[in-house]
Amino acid sequence: MTHILIVEDETRLRKDLIDFLGLCGFSASGVATAQELRQALADGNSPDVIILDVGLPDGNGFELASQIREAHRCGIIMLTALGDSDDRIRGFESGADIYLVKHSTLREIEAAIRSLLRRSASLPNAANGNGDQWVLDGTNWMLVAPNHRSLKLTATEFAFMSVLCSCGGDICQRESLMETLARPKSNFGNRHLDAMVSRLRRKIEERTNLPAPIKVVYGVGYTFTATAAVQ
Repeated sequence: MTHILIVEDETRLRKDLIDFLGLCGFSASGVATAQELRQALADGNSPDVIILDVGLPDGNGFELASQIREAHRCGIIMLTALGDSDDRIRGFESGADIYLVKHSTLREIEAAIRSLLRRSASLPNAANGNGDQWVLDGTNWMLVAPNHRSLKLTATEFAFMSVLCSCGGDICQRESLMETLARPKSNFGNRHLDAMVSRLRRKIEERTNLPAPIKVVYGVGYTFTATAAVQ
């Protein structure tokens, strides 16, 4: 059974998540501190997904995410009250697969977990270089093509690709993408988004000699048309 470990110091939220995810068919357990998380992992508790609060009383969630990513292959969902775009980008840079704010509904959290598990299920193929799978390397900010050619991404490109891959082939709305990519006082708008995507597609094609699998859905947003795995 898929095991979800919830690292959350708010007792009520932690209990609600454990109870709800249990009803969804998952095995769920929870800890309240960074120390308890380290102990759980040291004891051989190997979760499939960790839901990690950024603001723990004895540790920084961003630093914990980096440490987890270095030593474990589980999925990481950051759940936080920090909704600023710089914090979201920092979360992705730290190794988070998905970044959610605490006012997300329980159903949204469940959907995020299932999306992450679908992506994780294809990781062995990515490691063996089989099929037509692209791999987004969160540790090194690299996008690796099926032909093993790769390219280094900027912070904005990596944040864009993380959101695109998290949609699992569905359309990512323009508004959501612009909110994720915006920085304070940057006025990141439609033209900025389109220009960034145009440069990224050209960069992908030049570095990999493959068509960039980023499709524009006019008036709506973008979608990633190939199979993708996030590591």
